[in-house]
Amino acid sequence: MAFRSSTRRALLLAGTFGTLVAAWPVAAQQAAQPLPPGSPLLGRPDTEAAMKLAPVAALPIAASADKVAVVPGKLTLAKGFKIDVYVTGITNARSMRVGDKGTIFVGSRLQDKVYAVVDKGGKPEVKVIASGLYRPNGVAFKDGTLYIAELSKISKIEKIEDNLDNPPKPVVIYDDLPKDEAHGWKFIAIGPDSKLYLEVGQPGNNVMPSDRHGQIRRINLDGSGAEVVARGVRHSVGFDWHPVSKELYFTDNGRDWLSEDVPEDELNRVQKVGEHFGSPYCYQGDIPDPEFGWGHSCSEFTPPVAKMGPHSASLGMRFYTGGMFPAKYKNAIFVARHGSWNRSKKFGGDIVAVHLNKDGTVKDKEVIVTGFIGPDNNYIGRPVDVQMLKDGSLLISDDYNGAIYRLSYGNAKSASR
Repeated sequence: MAFRSSTRRALLLAGTFGTLVAAWPVAAQQAAQPLPPGSPLLGRPDTEAAMKLAPVAALPIAASADKVAVVPGKLTLAKGFKIDVYVTGITNARSMRVGDKGTIFVGSRLQDKVYAVVDKGGKPEVKVIASGLYRPNGVAFKDGTLYIAELSKISKIEKIEDNLDNPPKPVVIYDDLPKDEAHGWKFIAIGPDSKLYLEVGQPGNNVMPSDRHGQIRRINLDGSGAEVVARGVRHSVGFDWHPVSKELYFTDNGRDWLSEDVPEDELNRVQKVGEHFGSPYCYQGDIPDPEFGWGHSCSEFTPPVAKMGPHSASLGMRFYTGGMFPAKYKNAIFVARHGSWNRSKKFGGDIVAVHLNKDGTVKDKEVIVTGFIGPDNNYIGRPVDVQMLKDGSLLISDDYNGAIYRLSYGNAKSASR
């Protein structure tokens, strides 16, 4: 029995379609693999411009000293400031703290090590004081003890500066923490109340967090007495306390993939325990989230004291209490903006001074160091954290090059190393 013409046409079309499919590249024929939970690419729009954007990878090993040496010459500084290379060879250098005897401790997000930088005959020497750790991004120091924050635990090493050549293994003091990779690396600091503060990030770009995520906690130095200080925190990688009011200020990174220009990152101030700062319901204080903002108003949450720029990755911050910089910088906040990756024209990659009014509100912002984003829209370095030295100069870590720079003012001599 002859096929009807419509059936014949259908078979011909099917055969043609099958031939075309067979001609496609194998990768194009395979279904797209699902992204892992917490991937920063979740929610990325399926547009040509957006598909070009992805996190910027740091160098797998620290850049050579000669390559880092040219970076300061490419930077632009506010009048009177100078910058030079302090030390190189610290792969993925992140958070910094200074010990009582001048040792500089440096954490790492991608390496398994914590480093110590010591003075040896007027030159910096880098030592590994702990290894085999998992994302030891955060470091804090008090009364001779170094505290280290890994992805899901906090440890300590006592009398560390007396044992830099033969340090004991870290002793865990706190491990009641989630194990999410997304925003799991931690910044830690010890407050004026002698408690250790830590952040537990939102476990994804823009998700509804559990009651264990999206918060800043504090614990006693033995790991006991955990308490939530702030909620609605998407991911903070920097905080410090006002030298006069003792109020906690912290940076917070806004969500991705809403647009090129919003939301901006935030600088927040905690005035009472338990305040909620918006995430994931509201960002930058005035943008309801299109997914989770339904049924909520931004007025329900504490707004930021300053907006820090779109996708700027505002990370480490410190109040400046030194005497080297001019008087107008006394008690100003110096913020390291790591720089954006999910924006076509990158933004940030600089050091900003945030000047405050007497009541703790923000007066203005001033860019102190810029140029880590080159004219070609690529990074030559990425500032992560800032740390004041005893002479009043300011160290700046760079996880892209694995280096630390020193910011000084006027005719100040190089810091003793």
